[in-house]
Amino acid sequence: MSRKAYLLDVLVVLAFAAAGRASHDLDGDVLGVLTTAWPFLVGMASGWAVVRLLPLPLRRWWAEGLFVVGDTFVIGMALRWITGGGTALPFVLVAAGVLTAGMLGWRLVEDLVSRRRRAA
Repeated sequence: MSRKAYLLDVLVVLAFAAAGRASHDLDGDVLGVLTTAWPFLVGMASGWAVVRLLPLPLRRWWAEGLFVVGDTFVIGMALRWITGGGTALPFVLVAAGVLTAGMLGWRLVEDLVSRRRRAA
């Protein structure tokens, strides 16, 4: 994957944090969003490090996406818990759904568009 892919994952995490803060009427300034997002950004960076170690035959969009989503979610939640952030079940479920849909969603769209272009 490319820098573009990395940046799209960052945008998914930042959008998740910003939307969550907005839904709870919390300050939506940059520092507030980064305060919410940092554990997930650390997890995402870890996922990307794992992806870089994958052998080429495993580097499919969905495999890379699953590694990145998995690390983003698990490490992000662990860091939130360790630092006293909320890990209530509804938050955990929403985070899992939003991060999975966002990070796998853009990859799926990109794959479909690229297949369509190759077929044309």
